[in-house]
Amino acid sequence: MHSMSPIFEVTAMDNSRLSQPSPAGWRYPALIVMVLLLLSGCARYVVTDHDSRASFEQYQTYTLVGKDEQDPDRFQTLDSARIESALRRELNQQVGMRFVDDREEADLLVRYRIEDARRTESTGASFGVGFGRSPFGFGVASAPPTREVKEGKLVVELVDSNNRQVVWRGTGQQNLEERMSPDQRTRLIDRLAKEMFQRYPPN
Repeated sequence: MHSMSPIFEVTAMDNSRLSQPSPAGWRYPALIVMVLLLLSGCARYVVTDHDSRASFEQYQTYTLVGKDEQDPDRFQTLDSARIESALRRELNQQVGMRFVDDREEADLLVRYRIEDARRTESTGASFGVGFGRSPFGFGVASAPPTREVKEGKLVVELVDSNNRQVVWRGTGQQNLEERMSPDQRTRLIDRLAKEMFQRYPPN
C-alpha cells in the first residue's frame, strides 16, 4: 500500500502542471492581435500615381476645376463644397501652394470628380432544405436576396496648365456611400484629401 503512494503523488503533480496556463498559449494570440492592429492602422485610404518626368517643384499656384454643374450625378452636387474645402486646405497648408481664381495664372489645374462605383450586397439570409438517408440525398437551397448599392469614388488629378497633361492622380480607396451622414461624408473626404498629399511632391 505504501509503495503505491508515490505513483499517486506523481500523477497529482502532472495534473497540476497541466492545469497551469502555458505562457506561449496566451503570448501568441496576443501577438497576432497586435499585428492585426498594426496592419489596420497602416491601411491606405488612397492610391496615387504620377508622371516621373514632371518637375513638381515648378508648380506653385493652382486653381480648382470641378465637373460641369449641370451634371446630374448627385454625389457631385452634394459633395463639391466639401471636396473643394478639403483640397484647398491640404494644398495651401500641407503642400504650400497658392490658390488663384484665374486659370491663366495657375500652374496646375486641380480637377476632381466622383466616379460611380457600384457593388452588390446581401439583404438577408439564404434558405436551404435537404433530406435523404442514402448517399444520393436531395437538397434545395436559395441564394440570399441582394441589392445594388451605388457609391462614389473620389478622384483628384493635377493637370499641367501649359501642356494640359495629367502629372499626378489620387484615387480614394474608401467610397462615399448613400447612407452616410453629412458629418461622415465630410470626415471621409477630409481624410482622403489629407492622405493624398502627405507624400507630395512624389519625387
